Amino acid sequence: MKQLRFAALAAALAAGAPALAQSPTVTAPAGTMEGALQDGVRVFRGIPYAQPPVGPMRWKPPAALPAWQGVRKATAFGPSCVQPRSGGTSIYTNPPERMSEDCLTLNIWAPQTAARLPVIVWIHGGALVNGYSHEPMYDGVRMAQRGGVIVVSINYRLGILGYLAHPELSAESGEGVSGNYGLRDQIAALQWVRRNIAAFGGDPGNVTIAGESAGALSVMYLMASPAARGLFHKAIAQSAYMITAPELKRGRFGLPSAEAAGAQAMAALGATNLAALRAADAAQLTRDAAAKGYGPWGTVDGKLLTRQLVETWDRGEQAPVPLLAGFNQGEIRSLRILLPPAPANAEAYETLIRARYGDLAAAFLQLYPARDVGESMLAATRDALYGWTSTRLAIGQTAIGQPGYLYLFDHGYPAADENGLHAFHAAEIPYVFGTAANVPPYWPRIPDGVDDRRLSVAMLQYWTSFARSGTPSAEGQPSWKPYGRDASHMTFAKEPRPGTRLYPGMFALHEAAVCRRRAADQPWNWNTGIISPVLARTAGCR
Repeated sequence: MKQLRFAALAAALAAGAPALAQSPTVTAPAGTMEGALQDGVRVFRGIPYAQPPVGPMRWKPPAALPAWQGVRKATAFGPSCVQPRSGGTSIYTNPPERMSEDCLTLNIWAPQTAARLPVIVWIHGGALVNGYSHEPMYDGVRMAQRGGVIVVSINYRLGILGYLAHPELSAESGEGVSGNYGLRDQIAALQWVRRNIAAFGGDPGNVTIAGESAGALSVMYLMASPAARGLFHKAIAQSAYMITAPELKRGRFGLPSAEAAGAQAMAALGATNLAALRAADAAQLTRDAAAKGYGPWGTVDGKLLTRQLVETWDRGEQAPVPLLAGFNQGEIRSLRILLPPAPANAEAYETLIRARYGDLAAAFLQLYPARDVGESMLAATRDALYGWTSTRLAIGQTAIGQPGYLYLFDHGYPAADENGLHAFHAAEIPYVFGTAANVPPYWPRIPDGVDDRRLSVAMLQYWTSFARSGTPSAEGQPSWKPYGRDASHMTFAKEPRPGTRLYPGMFALHEAAVCRRRAADQPWNWNTGIISPVLARTAGCR
């Protein structure tokens, strides 16, 4: 046998046929790139999509990168954007190996025979503070291979480097605005995709933006931003949260203006001017800002974000595209930092709810009863952040004549359920990507069993078919109806299960609470339940 194999190899070499597969090479408007093959998928890593935002370019919009000459090696992931080094044993702990301020890169997974395939652009989560495009759980090989799509994942500036607003920055900008640099990066990446993805076999006219948590918040920002209009054609928001955003010049809804918050951050960091901040070490600056409580958010600046997200959706001004959105049954089980201390007993819990919710208290207690305070607090915070948002997104697209597909991820498995982490925040990601073996070190191990593999195949097919046609479907699985008049949704438990009217009364309660908070100039986010502000009756609100 060895002699036969050797003879075949020798014959192939004599005939000029390669013994090994050639590295894939693509020539695009940006330049020529050499990637690698992985399980039959062409992978291009660490492609720059803008000039490095370093030195005087710190806190400037991303600048276009001229086409390069020669062949660029695209076989290694670029460094992550600068972020605090996370330690400990959180299930999410998986710090990047390398970080740099020069981080505006993207990665592409494309089938070998791609031709005008749908494109999914993945935006990582991490509270706009942490995360990176090449987190192993986001590996696009299986999605490209099994779903017949091209997957793009992007880095974008994080923390104070990505979202600082300041009067000096606004004055130098030429537009009179500052902040939102991370959002501008995302828009620049989408512009790069529009110009270059056809060379990889992708369809620039069929791009889906997708993300989870802060990635889904970014999806909403992009849907709301006039600057992103036309750069994508569908949207997927996994565990999005439509919370209050700071406004550039004025304090509103209990928040200082973004410029005032930036000035406070500068003072707390001991810097006297913008030049001193630009001269600071990026890693040290990022760590110190986070330690002193600086929180990055999108800024309502009148340019990129014209108004609060809730106001954009109220007016039907969001991007008119098909949407798939949903949340997880156990979102807060892994985010208990969002919960206040539990009251002493059921009676104390009920007293607090009645004092804060007034005429809405009966509806609140019906959904989140005092008989199990712990579970009720988990569910109330989940719904105020993620359940209300996902439902609002589906309703909003329906109202403007676009399909909105709502889901609930309610799948558990032994390693998660035994640790009180049933269907926790981000638990759906490895099922969507088919990357159960790639989860972070402390993540509850996903069993390699028939049920979990079958669920992953179904979710991957639903997501990629949605990217292809705007209608999610999976072979041998139930039809997923858009939200519509029946308030339809799909629950992913042991298997996909369609239903209607998810958690009856949930959306109406939290919509009423947010309406009252907006009228009273109060923030709406995770300050719900026993730590809610008092919600007085308000004209125009339920």
